[in-house]
Amino acid sequence: MKLYRKILLTGLVGLAAAGAIAQVENAGTVRRRSPKEKRNQEKTQPGVTERMQDFYTVKESHDADLQYMREIYRQIDLSKDQNTPLYFPEDIIDGQKNLFRTILELVVSGKVPAYEYLDGREVFTDKYQLKVNDMLDRFGIYYTTGKGHSERNPNYVIEEADVPTTQVLNYYIIEKWEFDKRTYRMRTRVEAICPVLNRTGDFGGEAKYPMFWVKYDQLRPWLAQQYVFLTDDNNLPQYSLDDYFNLGMYDGEIYKTKNLRNQSMMQMYPDPDDLARAQDSIDNRLRNYGKDLWVPTREEYLAQKEREEEVAKALAAGDTIPERTVATAKETKKVTTARKSTRKRGTARKAKTVKPKSTSNGPASNAERSVRRRRK
Repeated sequence: MKLYRKILLTGLVGLAAAGAIAQVENAGTVRRRSPKEKRNQEKTQPGVTERMQDFYTVKESHDADLQYMREIYRQIDLSKDQNTPLYFPEDIIDGQKNLFRTILELVVSGKVPAYEYLDGREVFTDKYQLKVNDMLDRFGIYYTTGKGHSERNPNYVIEEADVPTTQVLNYYIIEKWEFDKRTYRMRTRVEAICPVLNRTGDFGGEAKYPMFWVKYDQLRPWLAQQYVFLTDDNNLPQYSLDDYFNLGMYDGEIYKTKNLRNQSMMQMYPDPDDLARAQDSIDNRLRNYGKDLWVPTREEYLAQKEREEEVAKALAAGDTIPERTVATAKETKKVTTARKSTRKRGTARKAKTVKPKSTSNGPASNAERSVRRRRK
């Protein structure tokens, strides 16, 4: 009997403790979830919570806080070595996917909305949001509908062999360069990404087909979980895809800037040389905009002036490379190169003639200069 009472008391104490813990975790309140919260939770992938999504969402800066803003359209060519982390692996290996597979799965499952490609006049509103089935039919991607498929809860299934991951060889991105006059800092961020299909055109040749735009902030929670290695020398994946874009590790050329006439760079500069100079000029202006507004200290100004004087002297002396970094065994220091030699290759160097030293009695004789060669 006593044993039965002990068991009963132990069970009651355990139930009371569990109830107390539940009250603490629920903060003493029980609340029914709204339909909006249920839909948001359904869209959330396991491992990505609403709090993570809010953390990765960047709030738009107010126009009153900005002194300068420019939108830049870049093309990322995946054939370049610096951009290969976005293309590989082509297939899913140990849970690792490339960027296009990640984007397509999120769009097809309804976790991330896709927006119409409007060629320079992108609007990310519900009016221009794409329907998944229309997008798949437009680009010829074969799919089937799974269980529980409906208009409210679409369930499209795409087999691995039907994903055109090898045809996505380019990406378009929209960069925003903003200078905040409160913090006096230039901030660069990626606003949207567009996969581009490379297929054979109707009249032969390769044609590019931009698929859709996806807002980068809505992709960040998933990109932060995909780690990649950047070079073949180090196979340790130290950076995520989110770091890859935020740190500007990609190599993309400017193909368009937001302008009133909505013209691309090739339309504005048909000549290839003029196009390359214009792209370099825009890049330099953007990267040096914040530096031009910075007031240096007296020490920084004097050091900069001294460097400029050294460079000017070296250029005046005929040196095409005024400064270079020379690594030594003890330290690394900057040295100024000597005057560039104008002597042509193949010409023999003239030997210098050494004149004998003169003495008070006259010039030194050969015997006096060759005393050490005399016989003893």
